[in-house]
Amino acid sequence: MSAFQLEQTYNNYINGEWVKAASDKTEPSLNPANRNEIVGHVPASGVEDLNHAVAAAKTAAKSWRSLTGAERGNYLFQAANALERRADEVAEAMTREMGKTFPEAKGETMRGVAILRYYAGEGMRKTGDVIPSTDREALMFTTRVPLGVVGVIAPWNFPVAIPIWKTAPALIYGNTVVLKPAQETAVTAAKVLECFEEAGLPAGVLNLVCGKGSVIGSALAEHPDVNGITFTGSNEVGKRVGAAALARGAKYQLEMGGKNPVIIAADADLDLAVEGTISGGLKSTGQKCTATSRVIIERKVYDAFKEKLLSQIEGIRLGDGMSAGSWMGPCASEAQLDTVLSYIQKGLDEGAVLLAGGNRPDNPELAEGFYVQPTVFEGVESHMSIAREEIFGPVLALMPVDSIEEAIALANDSDYGLSASIYTQNVGSMLTFIKDMDAGLVRINAETAGVELQAPFGGMKMSSSHSREQGQAAVEFFTAIKTVFVKS
Repeated sequence: MSAFQLEQTYNNYINGEWVKAASDKTEPSLNPANRNEIVGHVPASGVEDLNHAVAAAKTAAKSWRSLTGAERGNYLFQAANALERRADEVAEAMTREMGKTFPEAKGETMRGVAILRYYAGEGMRKTGDVIPSTDREALMFTTRVPLGVVGVIAPWNFPVAIPIWKTAPALIYGNTVVLKPAQETAVTAAKVLECFEEAGLPAGVLNLVCGKGSVIGSALAEHPDVNGITFTGSNEVGKRVGAAALARGAKYQLEMGGKNPVIIAADADLDLAVEGTISGGLKSTGQKCTATSRVIIERKVYDAFKEKLLSQIEGIRLGDGMSAGSWMGPCASEAQLDTVLSYIQKGLDEGAVLLAGGNRPDNPELAEGFYVQPTVFEGVESHMSIAREEIFGPVLALMPVDSIEEAIALANDSDYGLSASIYTQNVGSMLTFIKDMDAGLVRINAETAGVELQAPFGGMKMSSSHSREQGQAAVEFFTAIKTVFVKS
């Protein structure tokens, strides 16, 4: 049974202590499934709080980097064990605060456990290479050194997995961290930090500051003592974060939007393709950067696919993520609901044809939540807003084509390049898709959403700053190479 309790007050975690914001102000975190339920009260921090956290991280940096990788890894193992013990509690906090169903939240929490254990093991890997020197009396080799203080700016859609997949590699490679979570999911972030506290992490190594992105996020990006910034969020904010870091010579990593296509070939297993399209596009209410948005279908199977898709969508059950049987929860906030509804209206205004959904549900039991029906359009042209802009909601745009070549060209007709998938049995089509698709993640006969934790993740074009997260690729961002030349 979960130990989670509603309406608790949470504080920032700075220098190994839970402390109130300097202003003593808090904000309520609301349940998007029921706007009348206060999940908890979180700090409304200011720049003074952020400065305190950065100073703590800077002070802790020297002793933390002096530990061996194995010693740092042991702390991550202990944090993983604590998170696993408290998985139900953390998952319930996530569901109540962000809206995704409890099974999805539990799965994400356990993914966080796996990420921590993976990076704990990374502490035992090599940190460099021996390079032959032209001087016979010299030894030359490389090693990797931490950046120093790393700022982590995390979004609300994966409030456990994303902060952990940024924080864990930062820590294992010897950096100290200041985490700024999305204010909408600050309760969940505090629960995760409690697990690091249980692990006995030294004071100042990991700090949590909650507050508005326009205040804390901006100050973190601009802070002269923050040596690296890793950010996941919108393109608009990401560009500002990157510009602020670049202006002062700090390293930055941006993971931003997507407008992810799935291609349904004429020879596809349509049942599998429908299942993947619905899972990829509608789970977590479409609030994934890798969520399926554009569904590009060969005309030969367009009608058959559409019929199967609409039939399956009719059976989707909306509801509170804590209720058994709920398949899709609410949008994460009223602002996000308004954004989704505005894009649905844009689709109608620009001439797309609504096939399903398009409104808030008429069930009175859902009236106090930020719910929207799963929505499907056809008659979508590539110039339309719903075909070009990230919606971050459960909206699918069906687009027929006459060939795989046309499908790939249409899939690439986007400013984004995060993920893409194809359903086909033809090896030639698979290889062409792999070669020609401009996306950082391509998947065959699988949904667009999701990536395994040991694999590099990141996008092309406007979807990222062209660096990669997760797996062993994370070492490239969180460390710098130092070349050593030793003369006898």
